[in-house]
Amino acid sequence: MSDEEKSMEVSREMDIQGNHILYKLISDRSEKTLDYDYKRCVGCGICVRICPTKALELGPIKEIATGMDAPPVMMDLDKCTFCSMCVNFCPVTALEMRTEGDFPEEELYPVLEYKVEMNEKCVPCSLCEASCPEDAITLEYTFPKKEEIAPLKENAEGEIEIDTDKCNLCGICAHFCDAFLMLEKEPTATDPMPFEQLIVDEDMCDYCMLCQDICPEDAIKVKGERPCEPPVVSGHVTVDDDKCTRCGWCDAVCPYDAVDLVKPFEGDLVLVEEHIEKCDTQGCHACFNICPSHLWYVPEDGKNIAAVHDLCTYCGACVNACPVDVMKVARSKVNHTDIPDTPWASEWKDAIDSLLTKERKRPDLSRALEVETEPLKEHVDIAFPDVDKEMMDKVSEKMQTARDALTKPKFRKILNKGKAEEIHRSMKK
Repeated sequence: MSDEEKSMEVSREMDIQGNHILYKLISDRSEKTLDYDYKRCVGCGICVRICPTKALELGPIKEIATGMDAPPVMMDLDKCTFCSMCVNFCPVTALEMRTEGDFPEEELYPVLEYKVEMNEKCVPCSLCEASCPEDAITLEYTFPKKEEIAPLKENAEGEIEIDTDKCNLCGICAHFCDAFLMLEKEPTATDPMPFEQLIVDEDMCDYCMLCQDICPEDAIKVKGERPCEPPVVSGHVTVDDDKCTRCGWCDAVCPYDAVDLVKPFEGDLVLVEEHIEKCDTQGCHACFNICPSHLWYVPEDGKNIAAVHDLCTYCGACVNACPVDVMKVARSKVNHTDIPDTPWASEWKDAIDSLLTKERKRPDLSRALEVETEPLKEHVDIAFPDVDKEMMDKVSEKMQTARDALTKPKFRKILNKGKAEEIHRSMKK
């Protein structure tokens, strides 16, 4: 066999490394690796929809959304052409294509167009970093802390006051000076603010007036003596694209309109009224668990689920996960880069159009070699356990006691110090 003939031999392999399933296309001159992070995948099914050879299919999404550890998308490696369509249009970057060896110059195929960037209005402050549900935002302050430029002056006298109407809980003062404490709370879709109160420990304050100078909202008033010139607030906010889902929590919480947000899709999220009554708000939570935007919540009446629609990226993962078809997603636009004039242009256009129409035109495979495929596994419904109402009432009573305690600033301050005996005494009170 000649060297030229050998170079035409192609093999396919699959490997698993932790959360990553690696699909490989190998020749003696090159290697392509499709890296699928199944833990990152939310089961939206977009890759399944656009695949030109039907190499992908959805796994048991409903079961995965309620606890099963399994890949949301399965691949038939023999059908995959390693064309990169799934990679280019994955909204949560769960797929990556790597190439090694002798390849022609890469063509400029279209990709989903989305971004989260901080513009010139960014102060910066601590709100976006603390509220991000994916820990995709990192804030690095670059101005000195108070102790570096004006060490604490013991027994100083003065006054300090916080105007709560002006304070937006940006957290700059707390980073600058240890006399400030930001009381944290768990952000939710309906209330993404990560802080609930700013507290001043006057034992740690020497009334230097520098916090008053750096406050962007003029919310701090101090009577005291200024020891030096105040620093200029500065820093860098970076967004990890591999973690970011473009949900918009940062945009919702930013007080300065400093977030430039472009979502991959536009459309509508609709709750189907005739199916809402079937929703198990206590036992299921499939949509909560799988949604990359964390937009679902249960209103106070506890009867039905609800969503903060502005956070939706219209990926459709919730639709696939819901066992009673409570919601529907209708996309009206796919944001993507230009489709270049190449022999594959029509295929890319059909793939993108399928994300709007739910129909996928596929290439003519009549001359392709047919291989026998395994039959789909039978779907097995999972019976959820009965809920012990008496036990749930006791748990709810205990949780309410804890919630009541956590609303008290004095208790939160004790909790922050981590002294177990004081915490137990306060809980009993």
